[in-house]
Amino acid sequence: MDKKSKDDQPQISRREFLGTGAAAGAASVLPAGAATGAEKGPSSSSTQAKLRPPSPLAMAREVGNVEPPASVKRTAVRPGSDLMVQVLRDLNIEYVISNAGSSFEGLQESIVNYGDNPNVTPEFITALHEESAVDMAHGYARSEGKPVCALIQGTIGLQHASMAIYQAFLGRAPLIVLVGREDKHFLQQHTADDVAAIVRPFTKWDSHPKTISETLDALQEAYRQAITPPCAPVIVIMDGHIGKEEAGDLQLPVYYPPKIPTLTQGQVDIVAEGLANSENPRINVGRFRTPEGIQDAITLAELIGATVDTRSTSGPMSFPQTHHLTGPGNNQDNDFELGLEAPGAQASIIGPHLRTLDDRDLVGINFGNIRPPVRPVRDTSGANDMIFDAQASLPLIIAATKKKLDARARSIVTKRTERHRKANRKARVESLSKAVEERRAGWEGSPVSLARIYAELWSLIKDKDWCLASPTVFSSRHHVALWDHDRPYSYLGVYPAAALGYGLGASAGAALAAKARERIVINIQGDGDFNYAPGAIWTAAHHKLPMLTIMHNNRAYHMELMYLQYMAGVRGRGTDRAHIGTTFRDPYISYAKIAEGYGVKSEGPISDPNKLYAALSRGVEAVTSGEPYLIDVLTQPR
Repeated sequence: MDKKSKDDQPQISRREFLGTGAAAGAASVLPAGAATGAEKGPSSSSTQAKLRPPSPLAMAREVGNVEPPASVKRTAVRPGSDLMVQVLRDLNIEYVISNAGSSFEGLQESIVNYGDNPNVTPEFITALHEESAVDMAHGYARSEGKPVCALIQGTIGLQHASMAIYQAFLGRAPLIVLVGREDKHFLQQHTADDVAAIVRPFTKWDSHPKTISETLDALQEAYRQAITPPCAPVIVIMDGHIGKEEAGDLQLPVYYPPKIPTLTQGQVDIVAEGLANSENPRINVGRFRTPEGIQDAITLAELIGATVDTRSTSGPMSFPQTHHLTGPGNNQDNDFELGLEAPGAQASIIGPHLRTLDDRDLVGINFGNIRPPVRPVRDTSGANDMIFDAQASLPLIIAATKKKLDARARSIVTKRTERHRKANRKARVESLSKAVEERRAGWEGSPVSLARIYAELWSLIKDKDWCLASPTVFSSRHHVALWDHDRPYSYLGVYPAAALGYGLGASAGAALAAKARERIVINIQGDGDFNYAPGAIWTAAHHKLPMLTIMHNNRAYHMELMYLQYMAGVRGRGTDRAHIGTTFRDPYISYAKIAEGYGVKSEGPISDPNKLYAALSRGVEAVTSGEPYLIDVLTQPR
């Protein structure tokens, strides 16, 4: 008989061994001839003959009871995972968010122990679910316009995370997903030859490096790919053994920033000419990649005195809502309209769409809103529908426009700006007054009016640096009319994939960004969304994140309840049973007790509207001091 290596010997896990032992014990007390589950099947006897119990070391590893030997020889003086952490540190990756797993133990150990200032840039953030880890990275990316990492365990972790990755993809969020891959000798259920294929159709780029050097290059390229438009999640598959290998004198690669395409000089001159020579220019601003783009847009608008349309109440990284040039202005007859990541009548500078990543969907899934469309005929003059990055092009446009403005033109700009300032101020006051009057209805009602939540909360946070991180479509979006959205992160937007389970994790991710920036995060949290992945509230408690969660607790999937009521009504069956499968009854859920169990200070449920303001005050005070807080409010449905 040939001698086999240790790795060639058949092995089973602790659970399988115990299960086999239990079956054998049961067989010893059964009457002769009785069949057991272990005896069924033609090959069971031969399989049992080959099985042997795991070694004491393997048993200890599975139950987490491994102690280092008294004397140990270091397996690596300069482990590869230390260099990986240094690359992330040099890229200024603030956080690695993870639900711990065996396939990346080397990298995790380096994050928490490597360097003179360990566990800082990046800091290891503990998530309780892989979906939450990616949602947190998504919320951070929307808030700051740059990536952090989600660290995922093999095939099983990536399948847990896949919906969140899909949501981040549709949200054009720059984030890096690192996926630990088991070697061929351990937990084969957690590994595969092409792990990234699980999510390839809704990621931008992936890599599976085979050496330490290739891994360092892949981490840098992942960062470049994530921040280059169209921004989207990227994947790096990391074999667990690579981080444990000796790096020797291997040097870190030099990082080169991406080259983001801008307008040609000829195209820049066309835009600058139109802006400088127009009598009443307008700029429509969509979503930029980073706060720097917003500042350049402000500079351009003020340079020419153009009125501005903003998307700041729809999502992050857009023009300030209350800037004196935001609004209709005193004259809406615009003779030159420029779109910056938004449509414009005379010129639109719009970066590449996710549809340009058409080589990723190799199996032809064709997701609805990113399937390749019939391509429109493009204007060939060079002035319309320019598929270049608006943010990268803005400095060129500003410089060219300045050259075209003489003293007379600057005087015209000054007068035009003042007229727009007065008109926009008047329009804003009228809009706000109307909004307040409209929201008086139901003010004293119980359950609590959603408008009252937004209105009373605004009075408490308006002078603070705040971020509304949660989607608000289900809470009627009262912030749009009542709040001032003047920072890049004022509102982070809706569910990109219209998929629940995102709000709590994304808000925790935004709170990670807020933690070191003296900012607070507001999370108007849907009850249905909360129940998908409530463990993110523990991450907020553990890492002391400044996140105020206000439960929109209408005790239902209310949209689905309305659908069922409508369907039953049109079929003439009545609506008295529409609550089945759509409401949270028998028992009602206590979100304050759930939060308390996870370690978050909380109160409620509150149904008396006159007790709301005091609770909100306590919550704002708590998060301002750096602690998460949850208020459970029984709310009107919408």
